Amino acid sequence: MKCRRILLVAAGVTVFGSVNALAGDVKVIANSSVKVDTISAAELKRVFLEEKISLGDGTHVEPVLEKEGSVHEAFLQEYLGISVDDLQMYYRALVFTGRGFTPKVLGSDAEVVAYVARTRGAIGYVSSAASAEGVKTLTIGGPDRTAERKLITRVEPDYPETLKRLNIGGTVRLRVSISANGNVENVQLLGGNPILGESAAAAVKQWVYIAGRSRTIAEVSILFDGQR
Repeated sequence: MKCRRILLVAAGVTVFGSVNALAGDVKVIANSSVKVDTISAAELKRVFLEEKISLGDGTHVEPVLEKEGSVHEAFLQEYLGISVDDLQMYYRALVFTGRGFTPKVLGSDAEVVAYVARTRGAIGYVSSAASAEGVKTLTIGGPDRTAERKLITRVEPDYPETLKRLNIGGTVRLRVSISANGNVENVQLLGGNPILGESAAAAVKQWVYIAGRSRTIAEVSILFDGQR
């Protein structure tokens, strides 16, 4: 059945026990090209889990990790709710399935600051005591943009018969422009098989979201599973 073959991709992670470090031990930094000054905790989590590669205003972002240590563990526990080992397994799964990549990993606060300062769209984290010269510090909080645009009408894409017969599938990633009234204005293919992308885009253009205050940008991943 079509509903079994075509799945909306949702990243699943294991929540890690108790939080021993406080959010105050870590600050989130970004390249000056990142337009926002505030990012919600939910949006920050989606960026680092690679569920989205741009913010609600369309700004492209690239997550940057700090290598093992107290700062890294504090960030994962406070903002991602995941252990170091589980995060590594999660990224390996993204790479294996072609849905993402392992972010840049750097060895110290100074290296993270230097990389973020020179890399357009980069977002990282460092100790609250680290120098933030050349980068901007983001405030965590405020409304979650994507939470306002809940999907209320979803049309499933057609699985092209030839590709389905040959068990050719994969994940299609789309950038979706949503008008204030909830209609999809534009769909752009970000990655995946172009033929599957055309089918996915045609369906997504019929989707309807809950009305919002303004036009927003969302990212959608659709899995065409040729093995089912």
